[in-house]
Amino acid sequence: MVHPYRERNLAELAHKLGCSFYPTDEMGLLTQLQDFKLFSEGYKKKVERVLRMQDGMMEFDMAVFDYSFKKWGASDNSGITYQTVFFLHSRHLGLPEFWMQPETLGHKIGELLGFKDIDFVRFPKFSGQYRLTGEDEEYIRHHFPDPLLHYFTTNKGWSMEGLGFYLLFYRKGTLIPSAEIENFYRRGRELYDLMVKNPL
Repeated sequence: MVHPYRERNLAELAHKLGCSFYPTDEMGLLTQLQDFKLFSEGYKKKVERVLRMQDGMMEFDMAVFDYSFKKWGASDNSGITYQTVFFLHSRHLGLPEFWMQPETLGHKIGELLGFKDIDFVRFPKFSGQYRLTGEDEEYIRHHFPDPLLHYFTTNKGWSMEGLGFYLLFYRKGTLIPSAEIENFYRRGRELYDLMVKNPL
């Protein structure tokens, strides 16, 4: 369940950060991002409580929002999954299509059966903690520099997706408490700085 004061708290945080706040998906983010794996599950999908910041020169369009969907076969509200997402659109990204998620035992078994996972010899902890997949392995490796690999070596449990000029960052199935949203927002900006040559 979503705390009844969450919308008010996030609206106040948006004002503090100099962001715009939208209770509903007025920007059409759900339609814009439907090709990402995060949005491929379930039905009754909703984007709500959007904090948005845009650069006046259109260098970036950044948002933090709550996303929910209902699991197939669920008959009541217990089947609804809520999570908080950091989204960034920037012409400086130019990312290959990739998906990074915490590695599970099932993933490790899949590797033994021949399913692909991009590993980094110099960062065995990262490779043990995360499953990184995508078609263009060489291009993906280029976009995962050592500082980014080190960051995720010490920060476990996150998921990240990239495609062209778009980046998504989230902890799957986790609605981040409103008191921690500012830190989450700054974490997303930090990731962007690690991935581009022209940080914000």
